[in-house]
Amino acid sequence: MMNIDLSPQVALVTGASRGIGSATAKALAKAGAHVIVNYRANGGLAQEVVQSILSSGSSAEALQFDISDEAAVGSSIADIMARHGRLDILVNNAGISKDALFLRVKPEMLNDMIDVNIKGSFFCTFHAARYMIKQKSGRIVTVSSIVGMGGNAGQTVYATTKAGLIGMTKSFSKELGPRGVRVNAVAPGFVETDMTEGIDRGAIIKEIPLRKTANPDDIAGVILFLCSDLSSYITGQVIVVDGGMHA
Repeated sequence: MMNIDLSPQVALVTGASRGIGSATAKALAKAGAHVIVNYRANGGLAQEVVQSILSSGSSAEALQFDISDEAAVGSSIADIMARHGRLDILVNNAGISKDALFLRVKPEMLNDMIDVNIKGSFFCTFHAARYMIKQKSGRIVTVSSIVGMGGNAGQTVYATTKAGLIGMTKSFSKELGPRGVRVNAVAPGFVETDMTEGIDRGAIIKEIPLRKTANPDDIAGVILFLCSDLSSYITGQVIVVDGGMHA
């Protein structure tokens, strides 16, 4: 059995105050990384994540910035480098969903999701990669969705942004691979988070061969794998984590 040891690495997880981001931050910290818990507005929840990590004997801090603000992203990542001298892992987790049939989509809904889901991940990768290239090492994992691969009625814009992240991941991997930086994505299926509250779970479970929905830890485990040396020869890939729903 191989152990994952990420010490003394530094990891930045965006949107880490809850859900998949929170679970990922805790998993990376448990493996030895110093984790920067990014949040935009949920400072209280972010501090709860940090305290949970600290109380378990691991290392973390909270850092507020809006990933859709390119200047804020640049200054925040520069601050991380100034204080820690390295950035080894970036998890592009932050994202939003505003569901509507496409004929009812308002321009502001389209703009909001593109700003956060597409531009946000691009800005974070752009600024993190500049330092990773100098280090000649780094791992970037972006959270996409199976909706970005197969589409879904009522989620046209969300699916478009998540599909865009897959294209970005594959392109980034080709540019950054020769510089020692691996770039991959995970595509979760139905995960029990705040974003999926109110959805008919019973109907969905019938479509999942494993007959259960995922919890954030199920996704965090795959992200941890992609951030570790166990996946040292994997880049440019999209790992589907959906219980076999789209096998």
